[in-house]
Amino acid sequence: MDRLNGPADLMIVSDLDFTMVDHDDPESVALLRFNALWEAYYRHNSLLVYSTGRSPTIYRDLRKQKPLLTPDITIMSVGTEITYGDSMVPDERWKQSLDHNWNREIVMEETAKFPDLILQSETEQRPHKVSFYLEKGKASKVMQALSKYLETRGLDVKIIYSNGIALDVLPKAAGKGQALKFLLEKLKDGGLKPIHTLVCGDSGNDAELFTVSEVYGVLVSNAQEELVQWYSENARGNAQIIHATERCAAGIMQAIDNFSLGPNVSPRDISDSMFKRKNLSPGHEVVMFYLFYERWRRGEVENSEQYIQILRSIFHPTGNFVHPSGVDQSMHQCIDTIVNLFGDKRCIDFHVWVDCVSFAEVSFRSWLVKFDKWESSGNVSQCCSTKVFMSSKVESPDELTWMHLHQTWSDGSEGKDDMPWII
Repeated sequence: MDRLNGPADLMIVSDLDFTMVDHDDPESVALLRFNALWEAYYRHNSLLVYSTGRSPTIYRDLRKQKPLLTPDITIMSVGTEITYGDSMVPDERWKQSLDHNWNREIVMEETAKFPDLILQSETEQRPHKVSFYLEKGKASKVMQALSKYLETRGLDVKIIYSNGIALDVLPKAAGKGQALKFLLEKLKDGGLKPIHTLVCGDSGNDAELFTVSEVYGVLVSNAQEELVQWYSENARGNAQIIHATERCAAGIMQAIDNFSLGPNVSPRDISDSMFKRKNLSPGHEVVMFYLFYERWRRGEVENSEQYIQILRSIFHPTGNFVHPSGVDQSMHQCIDTIVNLFGDKRCIDFHVWVDCVSFAEVSFRSWLVKFDKWESSGNVSQCCSTKVFMSSKVESPDELTWMHLHQTWSDGSEGKDDMPWII
């Protein structure tokens, strides 16, 4: 969040499973569309927050499985843990605030009296969260009885049932909504409170998000029965909360449009994107180039001399590229390689996306752009930390030219013989 000099333009607070991530979409089409939109238009002045029921362990697993962007803030374990940045630095003040009238041992003692409650895996048991599986038909009766038992023992707890199967016992002060309120107050104190906040969810444990004042909200079209029922009973007349007609990440983009929160057309939804390069920010330029690179290798654009000339025009004639292997070559040598790879990923699940795009003007009309560039081919993914120095063209100041590109392997990534790295 250090890149922000004042209030964020927009903060998106989104659940993950079946909200940001559509597990029924094997190629993550909607998620990749959202990624391109966020990095092109929002990353530099807005905040991305994931609010998930997942514990840190299985949240990290999901990050390895899906092309998720790096969030600025992660709220995990149904609002009982808040962390910052890619290194996931925990918010100690939030953890301490949840200790009031909370005793995990007592929760375990009382829940043991209910044979219908089946403990979830050890990874899902957290300091301020105890999680079970419970059949939907038995949920109401068990929740009422358990609440009374715990109240008798002097605990202030919150019992949340979601997805028609999962029951979580939390401190009263916890939950996704309470965590968001805490976060908004913290941002306000730091002079960073967002101008607009959009919350996004699909299940019962997301309902609290929609009760936070002054936020916009979207239930994705595939929202589960318990959240749709909550919406019908509590929010149908609220113009700031909609039930989208689009699934998952596409529903989030629909809400951005509905509430006029900013650009809502993903670069992935623009055909012939290479012809529309004027007046782009350096971040947008990077998104558009790598989108074209993906389409070129998938054979989804025309293999024409016009495209090849546009591709060559992006890079300065004397520009150089330092490959992550350390080999230094001219950019136009690299472009020759790309030209010869047209369609080599046709009919293959090949995708390219960029993450954490940032840029700074280092001299008049010259920028240093930093980002992580990802490629996935089948089940194999690779990532490089990338720096690009680019300047406005003398003959056409509205267009940018790439002067120097330098890449290094990110932690956990390295060259693979079956997936050569080009640029």
